[in-house]
Amino acid sequence: MPVPIKLEPLGRIVLLISVASFPIFDAVADPGQTSAPPPRVISRGASAGTYQAFPDVCRLQNGDLLCVFYAGYAHVSLPNSDFPKGGRICMIRSTDDGKTWSSPTTLFDSPVDDRDPHVSQISDRTVMCTFFTYEPPDQVTPDRSARCSTCLVTSRDGGQTWDSQPRVIAPGWPSSAPVRELPDGSLILGVYREDGPTAYGGVIRSTDKGRSWCTPIPIGKDSGVRLDAETDLILLKDGVLYAALRSDKTNMHFATSLDLGLTWGPVRDIGFPGHCPHFTRLNTGQILLSHRLPNTALHVSFDEARTWLGPFEIDSTIGAYPSTVQLKDGSVLVVYYEEGQGSAIRARRFRLLARGLEFLQ
Repeated sequence: MPVPIKLEPLGRIVLLISVASFPIFDAVADPGQTSAPPPRVISRGASAGTYQAFPDVCRLQNGDLLCVFYAGYAHVSLPNSDFPKGGRICMIRSTDDGKTWSSPTTLFDSPVDDRDPHVSQISDRTVMCTFFTYEPPDQVTPDRSARCSTCLVTSRDGGQTWDSQPRVIAPGWPSSAPVRELPDGSLILGVYREDGPTAYGGVIRSTDKGRSWCTPIPIGKDSGVRLDAETDLILLKDGVLYAALRSDKTNMHFATSLDLGLTWGPVRDIGFPGHCPHFTRLNTGQILLSHRLPNTALHVSFDEARTWLGPFEIDSTIGAYPSTVQLKDGSVLVVYYEEGQGSAIRARRFRLLARGLEFLQ
């Protein structure tokens, strides 16, 4: 019998799904080990918040790993006496390729709930942290829909200090992905939008290193498929831009662009369910697509996103919002979160094999 699981991806949409018995490929354990090394908690506790979620990790140009995440007291952390500004963005750093991590520090905290951060560094050394603000209806305007807008703060010193004021770069559009830099130097960011009974993905682009951004370009707006998209993007070797888009009603979908995101083809079924997609290309060429469902999982493509092998289960926890980064020895670090009161940020390290994943200490 499928087990109903309550998931709350945006803090404003409560999704009740039935998780059936998905076929999951087994990870491959080291023959010298009796069991795979367990996940490791890299941030938990009141120094950041009793509820920590939605992490994202990137490698900086100095070699450090920077991990950002949401810190509050619940899945939605509106201002209260303990959190007078609501949920905030925190960060931790590793200077030894993920072996040890710093204590959490606050990256940004506005007067409203700041959530779902992502981080990347572009070629001019600017570190960019995107997130979206959540403002629910209030007593003055109870009929108004909740407002979600993508914001950007930047750092010019490797994430040591950050802008004191955010820039709203996609009003009315949340985001759940890092800024991606394209070969022509332009920047692109996946966004998404709920519009009455429908929802769809989109992108915003910048041609001046993030100083200004275009109006959102929709993906799948008139497809007839509800795409509460959490859009992420990867550039394929033939120059095609590939977007993955979550659906809360059916399988994940994808779309492609032949002009670096200016226009998009129709959305198509990717062949498996998944929330919060995140792409990483390994230096050996394979593409990793990590996501939630089933539990915390991963698909791999060896042929430029034409086919996907998986899902490989990373962890049995359903929180997810996983992010991956390749380590200096060629292995991969994945960060993700638990779900529920007292949630924490977890990490696992693995190596990709031809037949699956080998979890490592």
